Amino acid sequence: MKNEKSFSRRNFIRQTSAGIGAGIIGAAIPSCNSSGNSEKKKLPREITIAGVDLRGLWPDKTRESRIKRILHRMELVTGIEPDLLCLPELFDTMWVSEQYKISEVAESEESPGPVTSQIAEFAKKYNCYVACPVYTKKGGNYYNSSLLIDRKGNIAGAYNKIHPVKSEILPSGPTDDVGIKPGSLDQPVIVTDFGKVGMQICYDANWVDGWENCKKKGAEIVMFPSAFPGGRILNHYAERFGYYIVSSTGQDSRIVDMSGSDIDSSSTFVRYSWARINLEKVNTCTWPTNDKIPEIFKKYGSRLEIKVRDNTSIITIASLDPEIKVMDVVREFELSTVDENIKSSEDAQIKYRL
Repeated sequence: MKNEKSFSRRNFIRQTSAGIGAGIIGAAIPSCNSSGNSEKKKLPREITIAGVDLRGLWPDKTRESRIKRILHRMELVTGIEPDLLCLPELFDTMWVSEQYKISEVAESEESPGPVTSQIAEFAKKYNCYVACPVYTKKGGNYYNSSLLIDRKGNIAGAYNKIHPVKSEILPSGPTDDVGIKPGSLDQPVIVTDFGKVGMQICYDANWVDGWENCKKKGAEIVMFPSAFPGGRILNHYAERFGYYIVSSTGQDSRIVDMSGSDIDSSSTFVRYSWARINLEKVNTCTWPTNDKIPEIFKKYGSRLEIKVRDNTSIITIASLDPEIKVMDVVREFELSTVDENIKSSEDAQIKYRL
């Protein structure tokens, strides 16, 4: 855990000493104190994002128990006042002993059902968006989906897993009375009150098409509910496509910066990750940005945040002033964003390739 998380080591010990055994699975973990958040005025495009994992909640006996326990874990995050929260893939059914049939538990993509209604109540109560991954049904087909629920508890949009595993597509067990349909390759990016959100699910990590589609449609954050952690491939996608990734899985939760660096991750005692991020931020090429850093600092000083990342040849620039748009700075100093540089090279390749 980073020191910036709002509780001290002393407070943590005091709050968990009465129930350290239960604390490992989330029952006695203190939530972050939100007073520190409210003292600092947010920038126009600054939001708080978070994800929770399933570690310590599996195996479970019933769906009812799982939903109750995941809601409790979500409550632990509310102290940081999240704007966007991600849940793990099929959190209500994954590693649950209770027998169910997919056709019986699948919910509508358009209006909250029995499970999504409970998540919608949470979203409305705490004024946040929640990526809620469940089985869905539409037009006689069944999908492994992630529904984005908005601050009012409505379904803002749905993503259907593009690349389900073979055992999902072909019914193979007592609960799989129907097969999962692969989602369309052309999935939506959802417009929120702070920016555009894309989604990918689990096995999608093995194909680049969905991640590229999120980029083409302007996603600034991609939610990744999953059973497996995903590992370094997520860092690669974040850097390659220049967006933040919120990963919530069966084993861990991570926040990955648009430069490809981990910002935060869940841990033994705290089963969630969170970060306050700035969407007024861009990846630029090392050259000519590196030569112009002194000049940029001389004019803007601490009104900008500049991070040099030698191992990736990326320099990220973020605005810390509501009056400064980061792309205005890029244009003023004749810099190149990573996206612009790639596009320029690609255009030349197409033109001159035999």
